Amino acid sequence: MKNKIVLVAFVLIILNTLLFSQVERPKLVVGIVVDQMRFNDLYRYYHLYGEDGFRRLAEQGTNFTYAHYNYELTSTGPGHASIYTGTTPFFHGIIGNDFYDKRNKRMINCVQDDLQTSIGTENSNGKKSPVNLLASTITDELKLFTNKKSKVISVSIKDRGAILPGGHLADAAYWYDSKTGYFISSSYYMNKLPDWVNEFNSKKYPDFYLSGDWNLLLDKSFYEINNPDESLYEKDLFNEGKTSFPHSFKNIHPNERYNLFQFTPFANQLVLELAKEAIENEKLGQNDYPDFLAVSFSVTDLLAHELGNYSYELMDVYLRVDRQIAELLKFLDQKIGKGNYLLFLTSDHAAIETPAYLKENKMPVGGIGTNRLKDSLMIYVKREFNSEAIIENFSNRQIFLNREFILKAGLDISEVQKKIKNYLRDTFFEVQLILTRETLETYPASRTTINSILNGWNPSRSGDIAYNLLPNYLNNFLEKGTTHGSAYSYDTHVPLLFYGWNIPAKEVSKPVFIVDIASTIANLLKMNEPNSCIGIPLFGDEKS
Repeated sequence: MKNKIVLVAFVLIILNTLLFSQVERPKLVVGIVVDQMRFNDLYRYYHLYGEDGFRRLAEQGTNFTYAHYNYELTSTGPGHASIYTGTTPFFHGIIGNDFYDKRNKRMINCVQDDLQTSIGTENSNGKKSPVNLLASTITDELKLFTNKKSKVISVSIKDRGAILPGGHLADAAYWYDSKTGYFISSSYYMNKLPDWVNEFNSKKYPDFYLSGDWNLLLDKSFYEINNPDESLYEKDLFNEGKTSFPHSFKNIHPNERYNLFQFTPFANQLVLELAKEAIENEKLGQNDYPDFLAVSFSVTDLLAHELGNYSYELMDVYLRVDRQIAELLKFLDQKIGKGNYLLFLTSDHAAIETPAYLKENKMPVGGIGTNRLKDSLMIYVKREFNSEAIIENFSNRQIFLNREFILKAGLDISEVQKKIKNYLRDTFFEVQLILTRETLETYPASRTTINSILNGWNPSRSGDIAYNLLPNYLNNFLEKGTTHGSAYSYDTHVPLLFYGWNIPAKEVSKPVFIVDIASTIANLLKMNEPNSCIGIPLFGDEKS
């Protein structure tokens, strides 16, 4: 009798697998995010890219040339969350890399979770999880669709670049610990690192790379499209007394070595190598259920913040990312099989040119001065309402009112919002648009850019007054490097490439949005889209 039960169970498992496999699906889905990659960066160096990296994706896959983010406060956390949830901060709740926690009255990181413990390190860099993510991801939906038979692994230098793509149900998320040089994780996912990750860490790749120099990949003449190598717009990252190539790491303070390693192209190589190890050791793409690998290359963002978009260093990193993508594609061809994997590549946001560079070239540009605005507003509310306690927090171009104090003081919240709005409008020419909670709660978020402030605002987490600035105006003016965060095209226009399984070779110039990625993957895999998805599938019309 026992043997019959075992036999029946075995047959049911086989039948279930056969029924599932009757619908054609890729063996592996790969999501690649190149942090802060602007659409310009795909074509600015296109003639120098090889045939097997970016150009293979763009020419043999589908290249959406007009892909944009559709919300205010474009940054890494919201960007990764929006890619994988198919929605905006209005629904997924990741309103910034850091944001004000109204309940506990403190600023928190978007992946902070004090209930977790670090895995792979003794410091607190592993006390992270997707607990703050309010919506499901495409990776969550894949796990639910296959009853957790699909594997989901995510890898990044940044914690948020690994955690948010993996969603709530990831088998593992790994990120770089800037204090130890190791890849680590969180007790949210596991009790200890797998042996293969420990073995990878034991090789101490950061030490190896930091023992050498960073030299240009190509002849210096190829880089002259940029600002001079020795530039006033760049910081002396590696304490060399200069900003030009070649770069030596010998002068870095010992306590800063692993941190500054993140600003070298070799950190992206480290992510690539770990991703390949994950494919090999986790046997991704080796069963009847599609697996998902999420990879985020962070160096492009970290370096550009310090050196700007037109530095020799950033161009060199992009040339190397091109080769790293080619290496990954070759590995996927060998391990999964060409045509057996579905891949997309995009970015979590773009970036403005260095403001000082724009100013020198007579472009309208400036900074409102966060402290200037805050100090001025505090003086105003003290004069108008007889107390600074009216305002609880300033962050992410939002003003959080102390609603409890306002009610106890017998003031009308709507009137307070209106007066503060009018003061901002009359006092700061740099402010473009101001919206109050009263207005924001009237409308739903949308797929388009019709209201980018609303799309980036979350009813439960955001402030009572939200505003944006004029084009090219920042919270604080920058003399060096670059930043992002607006809903203007220099921050929202990013590459979007689909390649591989069932993807045609074509270029599409119609407007599409980053929230369309998750719905597209779901539609291709014939499964549910994430629960708050507002995007639309980008393929399939040709079949109707």
